[in-house]
Amino acid sequence: MKLKLPRIFLYLLAAIFIINLLQGYFTELIFDEAYYWYYAQHMAWGYFDHPPMVALIVKMSSLFFNGELGVRLIGIVLSAGTYIVLWFLIDDHRKNKYILHYFSLVFSMTLIHAYGFLTLPDTPLLFFTAVFLLIYKKFLKSPSIGLSILLGLVMAGLMYSKYNAVLVILLVLISNLRLVFNKYAWLSVLIALVSYTPHFIWLFNNDFVSIKYHLFERPNRAYEFGDFSLGFFVNLIALFGLTFPWIYRALFKTKKSDKFNSALLFLIYGIILFFFISSFNRRIQTQWLVVICIPMIVVVYNQILLDKVTRKWILILGTANIVILMFLRIGLIYLPLFPIVYESHGNKDWVNEISSQIGTTPVVFENSYTDAPMYTFYSGNTSYSLNNIRFRPNQYSLDESENLVQGQTILYVSKFLDKGDISYYDAKGDQHYGVYIENFESFRKLRTIVNTPLELSEDKYLNFSIYNPYAKDIEISKLEFGVIFLNKYKNVREVQKIPANPTQAEKNLLKSKDTTSFRLLMPKPNIGDAYYFKISISENGLYWGLNGENVKLP
Repeated sequence: MKLKLPRIFLYLLAAIFIINLLQGYFTELIFDEAYYWYYAQHMAWGYFDHPPMVALIVKMSSLFFNGELGVRLIGIVLSAGTYIVLWFLIDDHRKNKYILHYFSLVFSMTLIHAYGFLTLPDTPLLFFTAVFLLIYKKFLKSPSIGLSILLGLVMAGLMYSKYNAVLVILLVLISNLRLVFNKYAWLSVLIALVSYTPHFIWLFNNDFVSIKYHLFERPNRAYEFGDFSLGFFVNLIALFGLTFPWIYRALFKTKKSDKFNSALLFLIYGIILFFFISSFNRRIQTQWLVVICIPMIVVVYNQILLDKVTRKWILILGTANIVILMFLRIGLIYLPLFPIVYESHGNKDWVNEISSQIGTTPVVFENSYTDAPMYTFYSGNTSYSLNNIRFRPNQYSLDESENLVQGQTILYVSKFLDKGDISYYDAKGDQHYGVYIENFESFRKLRTIVNTPLELSEDKYLNFSIYNPYAKDIEISKLEFGVIFLNKYKNVREVQKIPANPTQAEKNLLKSKDTTSFRLLMPKPNIGDAYYFKISISENGLYWGLNGENVKLP
């Protein structure tokens, strides 16, 4: 395999790289990027929502630049690397005649295009998927210890990028079950597991919080054909835009010819099938499917080299896609050219509007792991997301950021306030309010524990316990207790404030790093669809916290 790139390829790639650099510099962060920037301020082997690769590339970017490009630089480099690796996955010597078609194909894919300048977990996932396939292709031809080590390290890179990377690895294995008897394949697995051990340890030390949330605790809703299954097929079209008929035509015309080709087809069809089945349970987001773009590019480009009709229409429709996407990219920077107010619009303005009124006063945002890091990124001042039962846990629930606002005068910002000490407008023109709270104190890390299976005494009393993870004792008089009823989709449906008392009557403190037993009279839900409940705590009048796990009602 020749590693030399044609001159026209380098020119086109350089042009895309420069465009992405300019876009990365002039486009304000979107909410998820701000959240991952927050990850990178506290480097760890794992985070609530994702493994640490996205934080690493943000951290590396910040070594070269400040501002938005200090979040996006390495992601832009990885995107360029993905173009190169994909090119080397094509063996046909005729490819040098159709370089323009190659770029029309790749650059026209909606999310491949977007992840060229946005830094999200899928950015390294796409890169490592391409590298994984390239090394696997070489491995099939001539397995060796060196390739096994490389393959293992890249598999670890995949898994450090995003948890659903396990699908990529498993589907390639299923496509070639003889790998089970290959000693070099087992060496790769061993290298990958050893390399991934720090994250396994992090998961263990954090009670497998990421896995438990994604698999078991994430709220859902009743099945809707239009939004779930039909929406899944809409996403399959959205990935490719105008080229989608020719993309899928090329896929259907491709037959298994060798083990590598088989791996590509297993990846594409396997991921589509997996998420199609999942669509009967929950709404599928477009980015969950993006990894199929990598094998799809190889499959479709091979068809471009063989079929004049495919070659013609991919170039025409791909170019049209690119024109539309480039126009929208300008709109990401200049709002009047974009059809809607998007996440990249107006963030500096609302941050400046708040900070100009309050100076360096810390800001506590209610239920917003997106506004909190965005505020800190653009103002440089302290912020925190205080999460309650109307939201979901996130990195702010896991790390030590709560300590930064304790005992201070803070501005509390909530979208449910209809008046306040200050107000500001977001990019959509909606007005929001904030109120000052002196000597702010929260205990969001208190944990309520209900033993399962659930057992109620004859008089319907429930015994539960509270673990205090803080370094100080907490006065029980500062706490109120509530029973939260949820439906079978884990959505909060009812809150009942209930008195709860320590089983030891004289107890008035939650001792530091200790567990205290409590007892409450279990109420009956007033709703007909109650399926789960949890015990929640309100401290100092703050809204009910995410203190306990969901427990199935008897």
